[in-house]
Amino acid sequence: MSIYLIRHGKTRANEEHRYCGSTDLPLSDAGRKELNALSYRLPEGLRFVTSGMLRTEQTLQALFGDVPHSQDPRFREVDFGDFEMGTYEDLKDTPAYQAWLTGDNERNVPPHGESGEQMTRRVLEAFDQLPDNTVLITHGGVIAAILASRFPGEGKNRYQWQPKPGHGYVLTEKSYAPIPEQN
Repeated sequence: MSIYLIRHGKTRANEEHRYCGSTDLPLSDAGRKELNALSYRLPEGLRFVTSGMLRTEQTLQALFGDVPHSQDPRFREVDFGDFEMGTYEDLKDTPAYQAWLTGDNERNVPPHGESGEQMTRRVLEAFDQLPDNTVLITHGGVIAAILASRFPGEGKNRYQWQPKPGHGYVLTEKSYAPIPEQN
């Protein structure tokens, strides 16, 4: 088994430190520029899948060109509900935000959103159906959920698993490694 997990390129929300899950943003100019500087060494004959969000579609195009691919919305980022597109500064005095942030935010559900656990269940169901030799262009939280579930002995939290925008991992049955770039 080889599955390649690549996080979408940078968006305005990433640059502004906003909660962005369900908002369908394009890549930022800086995000496009960073992706254009990357070149991955991948084997022939791979399948490509995106979450269907604009930022994952644009990342696929920037990294691999106009390749046939499918979309699976189960690989979308967590839905932050009422906190979507807010920053810590915007939300810090909101009681519902404080309750979500200071509690177990893997289990806590933001108003009109979904919890980390709910997102993880959705993602793992879809991941278990991916065929071998697939490149999945998705989101940081999705990649973190997959890796945390597959490699629990690492003891890393969600944020420690998230690759930088445009980067990712190759997973085999029992290991993972950063995707190698061409020199």
